[in-house]
Amino acid sequence: MVKTYTMELAGRTLKVEVGKVGKQANGCAFMQYGETTVLSTATASEKPRDGIDFFPLSVEFEEKMYAVGKIPGGFNKREGKPSENAILTARVIDRPMRPLFPKDYRNDVSLINMVMSVDSNCRPELVAMLGASISTSISDIPFDGPCAMTQMGLVDGNLIVNPTQEQWAKGDLKLTVASTEQKVIMIEAGANEIPEEKMLEAIYKAHEVNQTIIAFIKGIVAEVGKPKHEYEHYVIPEELFEEMKRIVPPEEMEKAVFTDEKQVREDNIREITARIEEAFAEKEDWLPLVSDAIYQYEKKTVRKMILKDQKRPDGRAVNQIRPLSAEVDLIPRVHGSAMFTRGQTQICDVITLAPLSEMQRVDGLDDNVTHKRYIHQYNFPSYSVGETKVSRGPGRREIGHGALAERALLPVLPSEEEFPYAIRAVSETFESNGSTSMASTCASCMSLMAAGVPIKRMVAGISCGLVTGDTDDDYLVLTDIQGLEDFFGDMDFKVTGTTEGITAIQMDIKIHGLTRPIVEEAIKRCREARLFIMDTCMKPAISAPRTEVNEYAPKIIQIQIDPAKIGDVVGQRGKTINEIIERTGVKIDITDDGAVSVCGTDKAMMDKAIDMVKMIVTDFEKGMILTGNVVSIKEFGAFIEFAPGKEGMVHISKIAHERINHVEDVLTLGDRVTVVCLGKDKMGRISFSIKDVPGSNSPA
Repeated sequence: MVKTYTMELAGRTLKVEVGKVGKQANGCAFMQYGETTVLSTATASEKPRDGIDFFPLSVEFEEKMYAVGKIPGGFNKREGKPSENAILTARVIDRPMRPLFPKDYRNDVSLINMVMSVDSNCRPELVAMLGASISTSISDIPFDGPCAMTQMGLVDGNLIVNPTQEQWAKGDLKLTVASTEQKVIMIEAGANEIPEEKMLEAIYKAHEVNQTIIAFIKGIVAEVGKPKHEYEHYVIPEELFEEMKRIVPPEEMEKAVFTDEKQVREDNIREITARIEEAFAEKEDWLPLVSDAIYQYEKKTVRKMILKDQKRPDGRAVNQIRPLSAEVDLIPRVHGSAMFTRGQTQICDVITLAPLSEMQRVDGLDDNVTHKRYIHQYNFPSYSVGETKVSRGPGRREIGHGALAERALLPVLPSEEEFPYAIRAVSETFESNGSTSMASTCASCMSLMAAGVPIKRMVAGISCGLVTGDTDDDYLVLTDIQGLEDFFGDMDFKVTGTTEGITAIQMDIKIHGLTRPIVEEAIKRCREARLFIMDTCMKPAISAPRTEVNEYAPKIIQIQIDPAKIGDVVGQRGKTINEIIERTGVKIDITDDGAVSVCGTDKAMMDKAIDMVKMIVTDFEKGMILTGNVVSIKEFGAFIEFAPGKEGMVHISKIAHERINHVEDVLTLGDRVTVVCLGKDKMGRISFSIKDVPGSNSPA
């Protein structure tokens, strides 16, 4: 039986159909918001996957190009691998939902969201987020939901619930908030230096909207929700824990993890693991559980040390940042470079500048975003954590970290008019022990300044963690979490910003939500920390953007021409502009509004190209003095080229003061001559003269 449910959400109708399609999935919701249509399904395997100690959840956001009336590019004319936007959207769906599944659930779960049509007033990402929650909530898959998500924009100082594509693209805030019935469970934001107070207002306005959506979803679940199925629980026997504690007493485990050296701690845990495996050698049923048992033992030890004893594994105070250092210009010949180190986390960022023609093309469902001028990429090689995995290109985590650092810096970049360059930042992880994405933000900010990019203000970032107890009031917020605290803690709350406000947020948790006091304290701590990082570490390395780009970076000169003259500069089939490029070795970009950018490394050749362009678009007027080369000789005169595609004729009678019988008697091909414009002749043609050039006593 088909069931249809509707609610009004931010002035538009949200419609959910259940039982119409996807009947063999564990749960399926056919979603429409306005005319944006998304099919969301939730499917689980019947049995747990063997030999794993994690929850195998996969989330997909499938962009179908027919949804916006496009045929995919490329030879196959078929959708290929997911775009970066699809990957980032899948991550935003995954992050709030994953903690709501049972911790010991080992069945494969697949959440697939297929975008089938797009209404520019209703963003498909939002519809997919809600569809994933609804399809999982009504399924028989164990899930402690429902959860809901709302997006917030900020246009002209006004907060907007679920903004349109255009409002989202042009506004000062891109905020996504996920909530359960009680608490906020995920925050993702990009912002144009929004003050902390305004950000908190937006977060909790979204949380309020989420409560109305959750009530709507609960009504659907009450009618068509399936009973949750039983599953095989993964439990460590209590007697195994007791025996392990006898072999390795709690105080010994504390000593093993209480160090600021990641390698030392890992060596200590390996030694403990070997002892326990040797002790359990004859207990075949216990041996496969040793790894997970030690993980839980270590986790309980770390959490108890932090929450009860207020001792961090590396001995820092709860609000203390690890040792900081920074430097610029460590890589020769690149356009800009910087390295930022915080404890055992180290990032080197390299900037490359190029003409705007090298912007990244974006082919997706949002017509407002067709090109990316600023590209931030993040790499995480295995050696940075002492491992030997083969590199197979960036994964979802790497793409997500690069996108976060990109959002952090976008608000402070100069406009294309101020700085007509495409910019690529690449963050290379040299060493990792917690929050490399925030180190990437700091390193990238410094390398941009070192490259001579006139950013508006310095940007820094930091991550706060959390350890919670049995009640909402029993918690401890930690500034600058290292890997172990992230691994065993409950929260990774990353915030980037300037002295003026926030530019990006990414919050992930492993528990069922955060109270408002925790969110407020984390945002406050992050502000204090990023200001400290800027003042004590980044500014001593480089305090302001350099006034000129690096000597190895391309230089760009811009001029404005009449848009009606663009065709003259380009020439038939690009002949004119290509000849300018061939003669000077520069790159030339022309926009539809007549902005001409000349890019090169040789200033003389760039000036020459600019002069050529100016000459091509110049209208000849009587009395104008010009210089050009003889390119053709006829019986009646000579043709002078002033720039590619821009020529004029000097009649034989206007070459010399005395009478000449042949043009060749005075001029040869390639001669450089100065002429004066005589205006139009009787037939309306422009005439030139060599002999009438003021002050000239010779034909050339």
